This record gives sequence, structure tokens and C-alpha cells, in this order.
Amino acid sequence: MNTILVADDEPLMRELLEFRLAQRDYHPVTAADGREALARLEDSSPDAVVLDAMMPVHDGFEVLRRMRASSQHAHTPVIMLTARRGEKDIVEALEIGASDYLVKPFMPEELLARLARLLKD
Repeated sequence: MNTILVADDEPLMRELLEFRLAQRDYHPVTAADGREALARLEDSSPDAVVLDAMMPVHDGFEVLRRMRASSQHAHTPVIMLTARRGEKDIVEALEIGASDYLVKPFMPEELLARLARLLKD
């Protein structure tokens, strides 16, 4: 069973994703801010991460930078899931090492399809 870390500061978003991931036989682990996301990376070693860009403490871009600098998480697939739709944000996330980028509002089925594709690679 693949473990998926969902890092988002919106409780309803975490609940929605947790529910949808569990329905697909994933093991969801959640974090409400960047510091908690970094802690969950260490204690749960997720197979993939769904990461919001705008979170307290450390934003998603900082979490992604730290992941890519770490030997343990340098190759963990990361889908940025954020309301930030500017070209600059998308390009920055991909340059830092995001595997995919999805803009809110989004279709949960699309996120699940993208996640399944990343986990197959």
C-alpha cells in the first residue's frame, strides 16, 4: 500500500484528499503546515507527496527545496496542488523539482490519475 503525504493548511482539503486516497487503497498521512510536512516526511517515508504552495511556517516551495536537497527524498514524486496559477509559480515549482503541478479548484479524479501515473514510473 502506497503512503501519500498530503500537506495543506486547509482542514477540508486534507479531509477530502484523505478520504479519496483511502478509497483508492492508499495510506494517507497529513500535515497542516510546512514544518509538520517535513516531520511527516521523516517519520512516514511517503511514496509520493501532494503539496500545497501556500502554507504557514514553510511554504510548499521551501518544503520541495528541502526534499530535493535530501538524499532520502530527492526522487519522491511531488504534485504541487495550489491556487497559485501564475506562470512564474508553475515554472519555479517545476524547476525546483515538482513532478507535476495542479491548480485549485481541481478535479479529484484528475489528481488521482496523475498520482497513479507518477507511482508507476
